[in-house]
Amino acid sequence: MIPAELRYTAEHEWIKSTETAAVRIGITHFAQDSLGDIVYVQLPEVGAKITAGEAVGEVESTKSVSDIYAPLSGTVTARNDALSDTPEQINDEPYGEGWLFELEPDEVADVAALLDADAYTKLTQG
Repeated sequence: MIPAELRYTAEHEWIKSTETAAVRIGITHFAQDSLGDIVYVQLPEVGAKITAGEAVGEVESTKSVSDIYAPLSGTVTARNDALSDTPEQINDEPYGEGWLFELEPDEVADVAALLDADAYTKLTQG
């Protein structure tokens, strides 16, 4: 359930390198499973400059509201506007159609410093 090709954060976001300078970001299966049925998503605006560690959006479920944290500093280059109408895609396909936004990192090397799949597995399994 934890794809090996992705990087992760302790806040349960995943980061995927793309064929461009941008990376794609979403929340993990662990996060969406903990949240329950997702009913609303607030995403950062395209063009926004964001700083690693800051809250940049929210995911609202039937259980709670959780912040989305920026895993890296950079500029938002795209967002998954389809989630406005179908936020449940995050529950259905957290690593696919449920992605949240894309970001062009200020420092590409910062991606490699994030958790790998083994480290994230240890984090979520105690």
